[in-house]
Amino acid sequence: MRPGAGPPGTRSHRRPGDRGAGSVLGLSLVAVVLVLAVGVTALAGAVHARGVAQTAADLGALAAAEVLHGRGGQSDPCRAAARVVRANGADPGGCVVHGDVVEVVARVTVPVGPAARATARAGPA
Repeated sequence: MRPGAGPPGTRSHRRPGDRGAGSVLGLSLVAVVLVLAVGVTALAGAVHARGVAQTAADLGALAAAEVLHGRGGQSDPCRAAARVVRANGADPGGCVVHGDVVEVVARVTVPVGPAARATARAGPA
């Protein structure tokens, strides 16, 4: 009987070069799962950073509007916006006053990819 052949009268489905193919397939599957996990983690980090940037921009714009309309106790609306944006974990990306409306930009850096950026406006209703 040949090595790798089954009992007499049966046919073996194993070819001589197939030995160890299951290990390679298993390692390939693990590598694909790891790459997908890293990708999902990076995407989740970017979504979280975008949320932090939007929250910081929203609150910064509200703080600036309060100051602009004389209710914040400060004189510079953009300085108030920058302080609130930093307090909420983002970097100030800009502040522009258009009449009664304030526009604030906040940025949050992420380890992979471009920084998350958000813009918010606040003013009288």
